[in-house]
Formats: sequence, C-alpha cells, structure tokens
Amino acid sequence: MISGDGNTTGIPERDTGAGTTAGTSAETTAATSSPTTSAESTPFAPGARIEVRDAEWMVRTCIPTDHLDDDGYMVRAVGVSEFVREEEAVFFTRIDDVVPLRPEETVLVPDDSARFAHSRLYLESVLRRTPLPQSERRLAMTDGFLLDKHVYQQRPAELALKGLRPRILIADVVGLGKTLEIGLILAELIRRGRGERILVVTPQQVLEQFQQELWTRFSIPLVRLDSVGLERVQREIPAGRNPFLYFKRAIISVDTLKNQGKYGQHLRNMTWDAVVIDESHNLINEGNLRNRLAKLLAAQTDALLLASATPHNGDPVSFAELIRMLDPAAIVNPKDYSADDIAHLYIRRTKVNPEVRAQMGDKWPERGPSESVYCPASAAEEAVFDELTRVWLRGDGRGGGPVVRPERRLFPYTLVKAFLSSHRALATTIDNRLASMTVRDTGALKEGQDEREFAALQDLRQLVENISDEDSAKRTALIEQLKGIGVGKGKKTRAVVFSESIPTLEWLVETVPAELGLASDQITLLKGNGMSDQEQQRIIDDFALEDSKVRVFFTSDIASEGVNLHRQCHHLIHYDVPWSLIRIEQRNGRIDRYGQTHNPQFKALIHTSTVEGVTDDREVAEKLLDREAKAHRSIGTAEAVTGQFSAKKEEDRLVHDLFRGKSVDESLDHADAEDANGADVWAGHLFGDGLGVPESAAEPELAPVPRLFDSTEAFARTALQTVCPELEIDEDGTMLAFEPPEDLKHRLSALPASYLKKRKVAERMRATFDAKLADDKREEARKTKTTWPEVGYVSDLHPMVEWLVDKVQVRLHRRQAPVITAQVDSPVFLVQGIYSNELGQPTVVEWMAVTGLPDQPQVEDMFGVLRRAGIGPDMINTGMHRDLEPLQKLVEPAVRAAREHLDACRADYDVRIEEQLARPEQQLRQWQQLSLEGIGGDPRSERRRREVDATVAEQERLMKKMRTNGEPLLRILAVVKGAS
Repeated sequence: MISGDGNTTGIPERDTGAGTTAGTSAETTAATSSPTTSAESTPFAPGARIEVRDAEWMVRTCIPTDHLDDDGYMVRAVGVSEFVREEEAVFFTRIDDVVPLRPEETVLVPDDSARFAHSRLYLESVLRRTPLPQSERRLAMTDGFLLDKHVYQQRPAELALKGLRPRILIADVVGLGKTLEIGLILAELIRRGRGERILVVTPQQVLEQFQQELWTRFSIPLVRLDSVGLERVQREIPAGRNPFLYFKRAIISVDTLKNQGKYGQHLRNMTWDAVVIDESHNLINEGNLRNRLAKLLAAQTDALLLASATPHNGDPVSFAELIRMLDPAAIVNPKDYSADDIAHLYIRRTKVNPEVRAQMGDKWPERGPSESVYCPASAAEEAVFDELTRVWLRGDGRGGGPVVRPERRLFPYTLVKAFLSSHRALATTIDNRLASMTVRDTGALKEGQDEREFAALQDLRQLVENISDEDSAKRTALIEQLKGIGVGKGKKTRAVVFSESIPTLEWLVETVPAELGLASDQITLLKGNGMSDQEQQRIIDDFALEDSKVRVFFTSDIASEGVNLHRQCHHLIHYDVPWSLIRIEQRNGRIDRYGQTHNPQFKALIHTSTVEGVTDDREVAEKLLDREAKAHRSIGTAEAVTGQFSAKKEEDRLVHDLFRGKSVDESLDHADAEDANGADVWAGHLFGDGLGVPESAAEPELAPVPRLFDSTEAFARTALQTVCPELEIDEDGTMLAFEPPEDLKHRLSALPASYLKKRKVAERMRATFDAKLADDKREEARKTKTTWPEVGYVSDLHPMVEWLVDKVQVRLHRRQAPVITAQVDSPVFLVQGIYSNELGQPTVVEWMAVTGLPDQPQVEDMFGVLRRAGIGPDMINTGMHRDLEPLQKLVEPAVRAAREHLDACRADYDVRIEEQLARPEQQLRQWQQLSLEGIGGDPRSERRRREVDATVAEQERLMKKMRTNGEPLLRILAVVKGAS
C-alpha cells in the first residue's frame, strides 16, 4: 500500500574533526552527480553515496564552508562499507577526495528474500530517509504521536513552516500545551531533514518534565545536560572537547548555559538546526546574560522557537528586541509597530478562543472561583498592624513625620507585604535591614544611617517577637482549610500552597505537618536558593506520582512558571497573594491547565485587621484576586489588565499608586483608562486572542508523504524479522521486547541514566505501537517511583525505527540495486531524483518510474506503478532469476531519461520556491527603504546605514542559498520486471 508516512532523523555524534570518525549508525543511498561534475563543486544531496579514503559513505548533510576559510563543502557522512560501517565523520572537499558514486555504474542484483522483503524494506527506508522538499510547507507529521489531535495545537507548526525560516514565538497563555506544540514543530523539522541538531533551553525546574514529554509522546530523545548530565558527558569525552557535539539533541537549563565563560566558546563554534527557548520572556532585558545568550543562539540556528505565556513586558523596544531575534528585518521602528508587522512571527491564543474551547472538551474542566478565606488578626498581630499603619505608612509616630528618608519611601510597603505573608517573613526583612544599617562586629549604627528608622525597626522587631505560632491567624486558617478539603492522615487529597516568602515556607513546613497528622515525608518544599537542579526535579516528579506520599506541596514562585502540578492535584491555596495579576494567573495555571481532570479549586488566605486605615489583604490581595478571576472569564488572561505585561512592573506600579494614596481599584482603573486613551493600546492589539490563526480557521492542509508499508508497525516488524533474525523477540501482538544490540543501546543513551537503569532498558527494551497501551503505561508509571513508563511508544521518530532504517540500508552493497519480479509488461526502473540548495536542503524531490527503454522512454509516478504492480506483503518470490544482463544494458538510458525528466520538473519546483521567496524579498526591500528613509550623514546615521545594509545582505545571502543549486542526485533504487 502506498500512502502518506515517513521519517528522518540521525544519530548521536561524538566528534566532528575533519576526516575523523566516531559515534554510531548508518544511512544509505546510491549515487549522485554527472560525470563532468567534480566533488569540489557539487553540494552532495542528503542520502548520496560517496567514496572517501577507500571507503563508502552516505551523505547526511553537505553545506558550504564560506565561514571556515573556504574549505569547499563540509560533508557530514556515515559509514556504509565494512570497516567504517555505522561510524560518523566530517569531510571537507578541499582536504579529502570526495568522489560521488555515479548512477550509471549501478549494478543490478537479484533479491532472493521471501516476498521480496529486502527490496520493499529498502524502498521504504529510502522514503523515510528522504527529506520533504523545501517548497513543501504543508504539515506531514500530525498523526502517530501520543497526544490528542487538537487542530489548535497544530497551528504553530503551520505558521512556522510558512516562514522564510521556522522562527516563531508561541505566546499561548498558561496551560494550552506549548510543549506539545513545540514537539509537533520539531517533528516536522526532523521529517524535513532540518532537525538533526536540536538544543532546548528551559528553566532548570522543568528540564525533566520537558524531556519526558518529548520522549513519551513523540519518541524524540534529548540528553539532559543538568549537573549530573554534564558530569557524565565530561567524563566520557576528551578534555576540552565541545560537549554539545557529543549528543546531537540536548536540553539544558538557561542558568547553566548562560555561563559565557564556561560555554561561550563552545556555543560560538556550534550551529544548530533548531533552538527552543522556553519561558523566553526572561530574555527580554537588554544586556543581561540571558539576553546575550539568546542573541548568540539566534545567530547560530536555522529554526528558532521561543515560548512564553507572558512574552511582553510592556516596553515596545524590549519586545522588538525579542522579535528581531526571530527576524532582524521585521520591525523598522522599535517604538512604533503593529501586529501586522510581526504577524508571521508569533501566535497567541487564550482558553476562551473559539477553536481552543471547541476542542478542549473534558480535557480542561472549568475552574472554580478564587475563594477568600478571612483570617482576623490575633491581638499580637493587631499590634503589628497598628505599628505598621501609624508609624510606617502614616508616618505620625516617633516624633512625627516619616521614619524613612524620601529615597526609601516605599520600604514601608516592603514591610507590610512581608507581614501579610507571615510574622516570620517580617522578622527576616527587619533583620536584613538592621544588618545593612549596622557594623557587623560591634552592632553600632553605620555612618549616614537614620537613627529614627533604626529605632522604629527595633520597636517593630520586638512586637513581632511577641507573636507565637498559635497567634498566627493565617497559619490556623491554613490548617483548617487543608483539613476541610480532606488533607490528613490516611487521606489521598493533595494541595499546593504558594508563598512568596522562603522564611514563611520553611516555618510552615516545620509546624504544619503535626497539626494535620502528617509525617515529614508527606510534606515537601520547593524553593530556588540552595536547592540543586536534581533536587528540584526530584521533588516535582515525585508529586506527579499517584503513589507519592506527599500531600502538601509548599512552594515559592519558582514553581509558578512551566511546572505541571495538576496530574494528582486540583487544590491550590495562596498563603499570601502576589501584588500582580500575572503572577496570580501563573500560580493558578499550575493546576488549571490542559489535562486536568477535576475542576481546579483556589483559596486565598485573606489577613484582616480592625486598625483604622490599615493596608491588609482586603485592601490589596482580595481586589487583585477578583480582577484576575474576571479577566480569566472574559478574555482568558489577566496579562493585559494593567498594561504592564510583567509581574514586577505590575507590583512596582501598584506600590507607587498606593504610596500616592490610590486604592487598588483606582490603580487598576487608571491602567484601563490609559489603555483606552492609547498609551498601551498597541500592546493590547498585539496580544489579542487568536493572533496567528488563519482567518478561515480550516484544518491545516496535509502534505502527501509516500510510503510502501501500511504503517510504521508493519515496517518495523518486517524489518526486525528480515534484517535482525538473530534477535530473540518476545511479542504478544501489541508489544515487542528484546535485548537491544550495542548500536541501538547507544542511540538510547541520550535518555536519563536513572530511567535506563530502573527500567533495565539495556537488558530488555519494551516498545509498543499501540497508542492506548502506551498511554495506559504512562498513567501506570505515575503510580511508581519513576514517571517514565516501562514501555516506550514507537512513533516514526523512535530510535528503534531509525536504527532499523539504517540496518536495512547498509545491507545493499556499493553501486547495487535489487531486481523485483512483479506484474509489469516491461522493465520498470525506479529512480529517485533530488536537487538541493546550498544549505543542503532538498528543493526538488521526484520519485520516477522509467519504462519504454531503450528507444521510447517514459517517466511515470513511481507509486502509481508500484500500486498497479502489486508491490506489497502478498508478493511471491519464486527465486527464478533469469539473466540480468539485458536489464543491465538499460541502466544508462534509464538514468538519462530520469535526468531529463528531473530537469523538466525543476522549473516547476523553482516557480514554487520563487513564489515563496517573493513576499520575504518584498518585505525586506520595504524594510530597507523605510529604515533608511530620511537618514542623515552624521556618524550615528552612518552606523545605522551599515547595520541596515548588513541585515539586507545577510537576508539576501540566505534567500540565495535557499534556491536550487548544483547537480542533482540520481539513484536507481530498484528494477521491477515481469515474470516472463
């Protein structure tokens, strides 16, 4: 059967020195180039067979080396012949004699396998290894993965493939499944031969979560370069070598990678097919380490995927800087641009988007309201509220007037916020301030410090010391609420408790468990400072397990971004409430997200006081909670309410407004009024709902991807039986189990060592093609001490499939093509034809069936001929092979006819490519004209002119390299002859 399916990907690489080899694996193809074309001038197409150093290799990629001292072309290849089989190497055409294998020299050989399995597998392996042509922008990989088919999650891939390069910002709000959207884009890139080298950069607390999603759902292995992973890599590679060359696909935390001193040189010497940066809003601040890292990576990669639910900080210039990483010629004036200017670079949806809402079904139940739990202050707490109100906010105590100098006028609100968290948090804040005011050894006040503030802090500290644990109204309420929702000894209910203050959290962890009858291992604490990446990941992973002992998950706002806490929990309590709508929404998004099976329930502890004029939680927190809930219901996000687009900026603005005497409502209403008057309307316009979604909202168009087998399962099972007969395979119709050979073990070594060890993958690999079974095993894994399932789901991208493709291809010797007997009237030569561009990407891909040889050659579509000939699993191979010499004489005219047809097809492909490049070229010219409009001759203007000219030249070079170039690859794949 011939329909749409396919795959392409590669193998971990240990070295890339010129002419050296290391690593494992193989890809195979046949010959390329006309006899008049030299190796130095030909960009060998991916899959071409070459001879180098008296050995046969298969080309993975071939790119020009203009930036490497004009070394001709850099050819990445994998060994095919005996002594280099499955070894990887890099050759430079000006150093090594790289000789193409000519298709005219193809030797025809009989296929003696049952049902012509070798030939059918070989043809299928070539189909899977051949990238889709550059002009194919439709989706090819929407099925075959372990996820619900939601069209809205396919939209980012649809948008990315439309661009000059796949470079987009995925700005969907919290919980819509950005990781799944990224996985779909990476799958499309891999299928197009543009996903060999992938780097994913995330916050360290979501490293394993991201890695696990890509493996269990898409079968894409990423090596995790956390502290343990880096140590492991450094032990296994020679000193001083680039760790990013060791594994071709890696995931690393942004905090680890931003160490320019340690990794800067390695990164500058690397190029990537795709770079993913999660929570990319952390890159916006110009000049910081994360920003410099992002700019470096953006310059070193073809595809760039940025993801953030809150990508805008309210500053158009900062956001323009982020957009320019995607497309340096998108924005003329960073202070004045519209959604239309950047519509090709980002996509933004909220939960209320019609397409999202229609497809969610019961996968995301409606959240409950944020319930306020009032906590009347105790007598000891009222004394502190009174002191804060009279002395610090009104400033009418201690002899009249403020107790802080004008430059510290906002510090009283720092004290208030700390106390609204807990008396422990306030004590820490006071102690830190006192320490900064006094000499460490003597305790004397430092010169220039204010004695009135010093005395007021000491008085406040004394009042705080009078508060006992039992005096804490919020702590008492927390215990009551946890008991009320069913948290306690012998009960299964779980809850997440957020606080901004580490001292508060540490105190709660010490004192709450006993009140609930819980043991110490039933409470956990996640915080940033002093906690390693491994420890953070362990805590998060454990809470996701069904059999985890943990019942209360205390956490700071380190868990408010990207972390999944919804799998076993739907209760969240704000012990203290951030003074930011964005941060409230981010916290809520930890349990209110795609995949939640219960209605998320939120409670907030509202500390109240009877002191006149007091700033308690009713004055600030409760009003913010109400605004966030209303915004969530009406527009799906609270991000744009204040027009600040940043949690810190929201809080800073609110504190300033409170200082000026405004209420929270007045502050928020003022923000709305500013937006209505146009001050921030552009930001709201940029981030309205549904941006980047086609107006028609039709399902994405799918690319026809040819295949010879009914399914990946049919191919894999046939390949295992045919090319790996020595393997002892246990299978029950839904699952395969066998001891993986060493070369397959190496491919799997990118996965976490703890997973490989616990699941004993090296001893017995278990895999399934059954999506339901795989999903059941994922759910089952959440009940164990590892969230990684014992049975892996096999998609087209699974290392086992890649390994089998390579195994199939290396069986065919140099310059050979098999002969098949089937239902044809005259010999049919199956020929693959490919033209590529200077980037090594196929631009023309034709599958040809040449008949009528030698005098009246005709070229048909290969797959129509194969279908009519009955090529499939029901074939019978009688083994009666007649003399092949007459067919051998037809090889040269078959190649000649195929080349003429391929050259004729090239014009049609070139038209498509020109059409796709027309808009980017037009936009570039328009950007250049507007950027230079009215520019003067002063030094600053000259500098700007040079920057514009350099950007234009760079983009023009890129578009030139995307056009078809060089000689074609022609391969005789097989010959089909009649039985007579």
